[in-house]
Amino acid sequence: MSRAPAIGVLGAGAWGTALAAMLAADGTPVLIWAHEAAVADDINTTNHNRAFLPGVPLPEGVRATSALADLAGLPAILAAVPAQHLGPVLGALTATPQDLVVCAKGIAADAAQGGLLMSDVARGHCPTAECAVLSGPTFAHEVALGLPTAVTLACGGGPAQWGRLAPLLSRPAFRPYYSDDVVGAQIGGAVKNVLAIACGIVAGLGLGENARAALIARGFAEMTRFAIARSAQAHTLAGLAGLGDLVLTCSSPASRNFALGRALGEGLSAAEALAGKRSVAEGATTAPVLVRLAREWQVEMPIVAGVVAILEGASPREVVAALLTRPLTAEHAAR
Repeated sequence: MSRAPAIGVLGAGAWGTALAAMLAADGTPVLIWAHEAAVADDINTTNHNRAFLPGVPLPEGVRATSALADLAGLPAILAAVPAQHLGPVLGALTATPQDLVVCAKGIAADAAQGGLLMSDVARGHCPTAECAVLSGPTFAHEVALGLPTAVTLACGGGPAQWGRLAPLLSRPAFRPYYSDDVVGAQIGGAVKNVLAIACGIVAGLGLGENARAALIARGFAEMTRFAIARSAQAHTLAGLAGLGDLVLTCSSPASRNFALGRALGEGLSAAEALAGKRSVAEGATTAPVLVRLAREWQVEMPIVAGVVAILEGASPREVVAALLTRPLTAEHAAR
């Protein structure tokens, strides 16, 4: 007789499927929800998710459903749906778990408040759940294959929540580190997606590794300024959820955001680069929200603003030229 699932995963894209595979590798039963019934059927009949994580066999403990009601009663749910879909999916849950772990990276556009972190979205729909955030340098296929990965697990419920989640989520090759900075962990994950687009643009333009390294460093400064303005802790951004994730996604064509940027640098429009993609480049949605919030909070983010300009049709070479002709200043300016 099979054991009841111990963990639920919302979202059967590459990231949600990878999390389910990692958690079930030791025999832990995991129930994953897929928006598309065909994806759930594929997982259940073939032990593969050929649409979103091809070539990776899934452990027997992974079972899939397309009915959100099937996740009712699970004590812990990992939300790995794309950021812009998180609210509607959580709003359709029929029961709230004790622990809701947000694994999506982005900032949601909000007409009244300008922008919402994913934890804000989660609390709005599941106010009785304790919200945690899992973030860090995590390519889905590597996590699914059991390659060594370290992440930040920022717990809004503090040490008591960490005490429940750490043993539930840790595995020999998947190591969470505790943080109480839910805001900082999310800002790192959201901003790095936009900066990865910028690094892809640099690669597409053929501007070299010096330029990419400089962009990563200056982008990290933008990320940190923005996070501090939102009352995050600077050391969170210097850790896995900030610098670690930034280095990974800005250095590999396996990053969806980097790949989008490279296509833009090579001359495609945003519409052409995004056409026909089943996976989501979250940075394209997050970038304009970041620019608006940075303006409101008086935080300088010229690289992020440049990405938005290019997404809206500006010439990548002209945007890069404008960045290079900004006034000379101290490296560590006040803002």
